[in-house]
Amino acid sequence: MRILFVCTGNTCRSPMAEGIFRKLAQERGMKVEVASAGVAAVEGLPISRHAEGVLKDLGIEDRITSTPLHAELIEWADLVLTLTQGHKRQAIATFPAKADRIYTLKEYVEEDEAVLAEQAELGQLIAELELSRALGQAFEEAKERRIRELLQRMPQYDISDPFGGGREDYDAAAREIRAALEKLIVKLQRERFR
Repeated sequence: MRILFVCTGNTCRSPMAEGIFRKLAQERGMKVEVASAGVAAVEGLPISRHAEGVLKDLGIEDRITSTPLHAELIEWADLVLTLTQGHKRQAIATFPAKADRIYTLKEYVEEDEAVLAEQAELGQLIAELELSRALGQAFEEAKERRIRELLQRMPQYDISDPFGGGREDYDAAAREIRAALEKLIVKLQRERFR
């Protein structure tokens, strides 16, 4: 499996996710390839010093430099996990044919059955709305209301952005990322043995 983590500049959150996930997967003997990119990244920048410090404290010495999100990476990835809903929207808008493999990290590891059912319903309604728009057809007002209702009830899936903050902000973001990555490891191991 090939997993791509995506944030804004690929210097803080997604490199931490890449490094931490690679280490967790190796510790569990999982065969995965991992990369990261940014929706607004400049090629070849080093990761932030605080992100590098977080990774070093975890025993991760990976040399990660920034990479802009591009078509070859999207094609390479089996799964694209963004760090915010905004990153997800931007990735889907840029690569709509790959929307079925793009999620926020926290969304992908969601375990609450009621939330998962509402996510599926929302996805279906949005697909119907987009199809109606593409065909120039009116969309039922009740369905539009239901979309708004579901959007308001969805959990917050963004990982906090430490950019410009101190080391404690990076530590907090890393804890948030790691908690989601632990769930990801469990989910991937469970799916592998189905």
